[in-house]
Amino acid sequence: MTRAGLLLLALGVSCHAPGRGGPAPQGDSGIAIRINQLGYRPAAPKVAVVCALTPHDITSFRVVDQRDRTVFGPAAATASGPFGPCAATYRLDFSALQRPGGYRIVAAEVTSSPVRIADDVYRGVADSLLAYLREQRSGYNPVFKDSVHQRSDGVLVDHPTRSGEFIPVSGGWADASDYLQYGATTAHATTMLLLAYRDHPEAFGDRFQANGLPGTNGIPDVLDEARWGLAWLLKMYPEDDLLLNQLADDRDHSFWDVPVHDSADYGWGRGGKRPVYPCTGKPQGLFENKNRSTGLASTAGKYAAAFALGSGVFSARDSAFARRLAERARAVYALGAAHPGVCQTAPARSPYFYEEDDWADDMELGAAELYALTRERTYLDAALQYAAQEPVSRWMGQDTARHYQWFPWHNNGHYEIWRAAQGADSARQLVAEYYRRGLEAVAGRAHNGFRVGIPFIWCSNNLLASFATQATFYRHMTGDSTYVEYETAALDWLFGTNPWGVSMVIGLGDTYPRTPHSVVAQQLHLQLTGGLVDGPVYRSIFGNLRGIRLLEADEYAPFNTGFIVYHDDVGDYSTNEPIMDGTANLAYVLAARFAR
Repeated sequence: MTRAGLLLLALGVSCHAPGRGGPAPQGDSGIAIRINQLGYRPAAPKVAVVCALTPHDITSFRVVDQRDRTVFGPAAATASGPFGPCAATYRLDFSALQRPGGYRIVAAEVTSSPVRIADDVYRGVADSLLAYLREQRSGYNPVFKDSVHQRSDGVLVDHPTRSGEFIPVSGGWADASDYLQYGATTAHATTMLLLAYRDHPEAFGDRFQANGLPGTNGIPDVLDEARWGLAWLLKMYPEDDLLLNQLADDRDHSFWDVPVHDSADYGWGRGGKRPVYPCTGKPQGLFENKNRSTGLASTAGKYAAAFALGSGVFSARDSAFARRLAERARAVYALGAAHPGVCQTAPARSPYFYEEDDWADDMELGAAELYALTRERTYLDAALQYAAQEPVSRWMGQDTARHYQWFPWHNNGHYEIWRAAQGADSARQLVAEYYRRGLEAVAGRAHNGFRVGIPFIWCSNNLLASFATQATFYRHMTGDSTYVEYETAALDWLFGTNPWGVSMVIGLGDTYPRTPHSVVAQQLHLQLTGGLVDGPVYRSIFGNLRGIRLLEADEYAPFNTGFIVYHDDVGDYSTNEPIMDGTANLAYVLAARFAR
């Protein structure tokens, strides 16, 4: 087998299949019918959306089978106004069609891509997203069958007394297509993987070993990946009063190279050590650009939550590991309680960083997980107090936000309080109401054909995955189906029911990103199956970010004429870069869909 073949086998991905991954077919009339390319479960809501680039009057549609026989309709098409590049949109509701099979939708003499109705449309899909996380591994990387950054991580910087000290922190996942690593995004991703397994274990299998290479090891692959995250987070909290937040910085962006080469130069020569930043509670940045850090709690709360949740999940499998996680959860939670405020990521030469502005939600989640683990009432009381400080994730209902300003994009803490506070009906009702308020704020902005009410900021797909997660939690907590339409629309959007007709997860569906912003994908000609890309952004954001340049003709140009844009181009890091934390979050949503 060729080296490329070995790499693909290790990752669990394949080369681009013939006829797959290209632009979604468009009608000559300027009308496109957008569908969820994964398919629809028989009893689930089923809505396709027509995007007409010029004004059209569409009154009805029908669904035909593989022999072109009408099996549903004609039914009314619901006019839903313009949206983005669509001069008109129409919602085509075929929920009443529940017979499994393959179909197409016909409207205004335009025919959709194949539509699949089956019970198993989400089978194995959550598991498939783990392939991207395996590709992102630092330390031993199964794609290269070699160590990545093993000896270079890392040198402590920006510490009042210990700068220049080597701290062994190899491991974890690269955050996106560069090789920077952040404690905040890793802790959130790890938490989502642990929640996905705890709540929906039946959605995951065992096809890979702990090192990421093919083969079974008796442990679900999702736990192998979650443990990879936990092991790195433990390294990033080596002492009770030393909380590390970031490994490497944007100087890494100077070199477009695969990670085994360690090409970045941080002042010690190419291939030298990488910097590791502690949380200091003060603004950080080694050069002229600085963040606005004010405390430690945003990072500490996330670490505490991942450690406490991990301790519970791993208690029956590895008691020593679980005890270590529990001890570190208590310690880092106490550190966060003593130092309220945010610990943002540190910029270097670039002005961009993760501008997280909230921390009470993180401490709430840490306290809730510690209560679930220990049953010590003080943790539940603290969780409720923190919850009252940020009842609704603050982006919900807004037009915009700064980059990662309200991260994580949904608050897992409310659900964890509800789950752990058995018998405390008033507390459970309170946190459910917090969720409802956020969902209502987003739904109130979603009076468009796609039923999407998020702001199209950088990494908009994160917001859609988080909205779907919060809606899933809320339904489970209350039995209220008020927001199912919007929850379904968010997931449909991610898998093709959007103006471009693109599944935003590489390798899933019929039309997905072929040229993501990824040096590994570009240089090794890999399809990074499972990577959720950033998603569309406001045209103003795309136009003002530094260093973006389309390298190919825009195959989606007719659909990039509105207020939001998406490009399947390696040069567009704002809309087409795979994101680790969003991928892990989506794994939870898909696991829940499989189990439903």
